[in-house]
Amino acid sequence: MGAKLPLEEVSTGQVRETTFWTNAVEGSPFRFRATHLDGRRAPKVVLCDDPGVRPGVPCTVRIKAIRKPNRDDRGAIEVELVRVLDFALEGVWLDPVVSRKLQVLLESGLNILLDGPQGCGKTTLAKSIATTLAMEFVLFNCGAVIEASDFLATVQVRASESGHPVTDFVKTEILTALEEADASPRRRYLVFLDELNRCPESARNALMPALDATRRLFDPIENRFRAIPDNVQFVAAVNRGNEFSGTFAIDPAQLDRFAPVQMDYPPPPEEVKLLTKRHPGMSAALIELIVKVAARVREQPEVGGTLSVRATEEACIYLDHPLFEEDQRNALPEILKSSFCGRLPGKWSDTASDAGAAWATITAVLKEDAR
Repeated sequence: MGAKLPLEEVSTGQVRETTFWTNAVEGSPFRFRATHLDGRRAPKVVLCDDPGVRPGVPCTVRIKAIRKPNRDDRGAIEVELVRVLDFALEGVWLDPVVSRKLQVLLESGLNILLDGPQGCGKTTLAKSIATTLAMEFVLFNCGAVIEASDFLATVQVRASESGHPVTDFVKTEILTALEEADASPRRRYLVFLDELNRCPESARNALMPALDATRRLFDPIENRFRAIPDNVQFVAAVNRGNEFSGTFAIDPAQLDRFAPVQMDYPPPPEEVKLLTKRHPGMSAALIELIVKVAARVREQPEVGGTLSVRATEEACIYLDHPLFEEDQRNALPEILKSSFCGRLPGKWSDTASDAGAAWATITAVLKEDAR
């Protein structure tokens, strides 16, 4: 999140961007509250009572008054709604229909399951959601979970002062976020459960009460169930398919705790836009060629469409470096060989392998381009 906005930079009449959420303070005359202005933490809570505000949707507001400007612990910034903004996420592409569905789910506070091929941008999407909506982003890798208690704490062995081994509970990112959310109800937290289906089903069952109306999770440190604060929203990601090792099936009861959102690789023109923005120093023609090769590789049934967008990003990182600045075109085949074929099973020289099939496609597309 951005740095805190100094109060001296805030004045009445200014128009700034923010995202409101329902105000949970009892007795407050304001239905909505926000914590950020223009992506920076506001010096005081931002309050609004305009019925046109939509919780979780970015908007522009005009500052009407600053209450108790000389108090650091009191006061508020009162604003009026100017207009609701279109839901837009930086650095990631979403199908327009999927984008609208995602906006509805975020407004409703439902648990969201991002389901798509590896490297299609699920983690980037979750981070972008948190940034856009001024939420604290909490990343938790479910692949490290073995026991049910591992979601909130892990047991670590260390040496005591006497030299004897002792065991300690170490809090996870999730437990730390829940404690912070309890202590700071004005802040909102997006807990991203990455690789959800890489932990055993028996451990994953521990999440069930956290994801339904019960909204609680067992805390092994305090030996009690801990309530999930209302200012915490869960977003999970899975990779499903026979090509993935170390994954476990998600049963219908677990899936039913989430609203699924299907993702895919961006269409070539959109992938070109993303890469051009990240690598403005590269020629458009070269980026278009890299994306064209990737799209053709993904179409191959032997490859199964699993070439991630990390592959095209990595190729651009190589070619955008000064070491390759003078020889980009000549270096391109070798870079694609490592960045594309290196992500697939087998060797590039083995035509019977996925990597070999990809290399055959790469060379064919490069020959077409050279004509």
